[in-house]
Amino acid sequence: MPSTENVDILVIGSGEAGKYLAWTMAGEGRRTAVVERSLIGGSCPNIACLPSKNIIHSAKVRWFATRAAEFGVEAESVATDMTGVQARKRAMVDGLRQLHLDRYRASGAELIMGGARFVGERTVDVELVDGGTRRISGERVFLNLGTHASMPDVPGLAAARPMTHIELLDLDRLPEHLIVIGGGYIGLELAQAMRRFGAKVTVVDHGPQLARSEDADVGAAILELFRDEGITVQLGAEVRSVEGASGDRVRVVTGSRGGDVVEGTDLLVATGRTPNTSGIGLELAGVTLTESGYIAVDEHLATTAANVWAMGECAGSPQFTHASFDDFRIVYDNVSGGSSTTRDRLLAYCMYTDPELARVGLTESEARRRGVRYRLLSMPMAAVLRTRTLSEPRGFMKMLIAADSDDILGFTVFGAEASEPMAVVQTAMVGRLPYPELRRTVFVHPTMSEGLTFLLRNTPTAPTG
Repeated sequence: MPSTENVDILVIGSGEAGKYLAWTMAGEGRRTAVVERSLIGGSCPNIACLPSKNIIHSAKVRWFATRAAEFGVEAESVATDMTGVQARKRAMVDGLRQLHLDRYRASGAELIMGGARFVGERTVDVELVDGGTRRISGERVFLNLGTHASMPDVPGLAAARPMTHIELLDLDRLPEHLIVIGGGYIGLELAQAMRRFGAKVTVVDHGPQLARSEDADVGAAILELFRDEGITVQLGAEVRSVEGASGDRVRVVTGSRGGDVVEGTDLLVATGRTPNTSGIGLELAGVTLTESGYIAVDEHLATTAANVWAMGECAGSPQFTHASFDDFRIVYDNVSGGSSTTRDRLLAYCMYTDPELARVGLTESEARRRGVRYRLLSMPMAAVLRTRTLSEPRGFMKMLIAADSDDILGFTVFGAEASEPMAVVQTAMVGRLPYPELRRTVFVHPTMSEGLTFLLRNTPTAPTG
């Protein structure tokens, strides 16, 4: 049995929250160790957020090339070279990994590559990647375990060896016909990218609309976009079974009686996430899980075990890197004598289809579900002059105003560069700025944020909800 090494700060997982906590604590002179099983810096710089946006941008470049004549540009070839696409992405990922390694060295935090399993309170055994075992105990322990792609229990699905986003983002070839199971953020972003590279794409989802957590008008707008770009969409399609092998030939059987069949060459499963909390001895550490397998935390992100905190997706936080970074802020403040909580924090969302979907605060459907009465401001993106300069007029923006005050309740944009005006409105909401005050802002012309000038000049509709 290895002897126990004692550290002040023990972080399991080097994702967004974990790495910033480690760098900050080590920089303050605390002996800090981070255990990471494979991805230095977590999933975001390696296999998720940044690689996917890198690939999506390459797809947009090809999409622009196919429209070159529209912009007065002559282009002889718009063929996709997936090896070149991957080379660009991998160069970015390699650079990001080096940045992380440099940051670890500069901070003094020790990065330990291996798999951790709890053997008692705040104590883990680490099976090192290079061989051997270390036992480490932390005065304070922070769990940043992340999630992985869920695999539905569908007959034949596992045997077909489908891709998750990880494999698709590392593909050196272009699928002939990609079938995407799942109409959420990941599935939609990657479906459009593969279509723009030149693949035939079919999206299969069991829900009544794409992006089911969004308002119906948003789902309808994305559906129209996909159909305009030649993506086949099947809604209300429950997957009954899968036959064949992804990468060769695959058949997806759908319908209440299994009467519909989609045939393709490759299969991507994008149906949600599962927390990485099983099989690592959390019960031996006194850490309780929720019924869905996430780590149970309070509003300060403290677990049921003394001096143990959980951050990021494993703690049930929204599955976005910016939410994980805010978890770091909350936990660091609490262990430093503050009292930050997750209550009432205003998190924004962005889906990087083209055009983007960005929103903050309440949607209309959420407001109705909660019984919140609201007034509505809405406007087509074509009214924003910036879209005319880009030849990207598709979409709309809408703002929810409280029925009995001028408070901004929520904002949704589906349009080019949607994240730009969304950030403006988020800032106004954080500052509790009534919408007439935001109307006085003199926005630069021509920007997407200037669209707020024209949106806010309208008269809100009568109260709804």
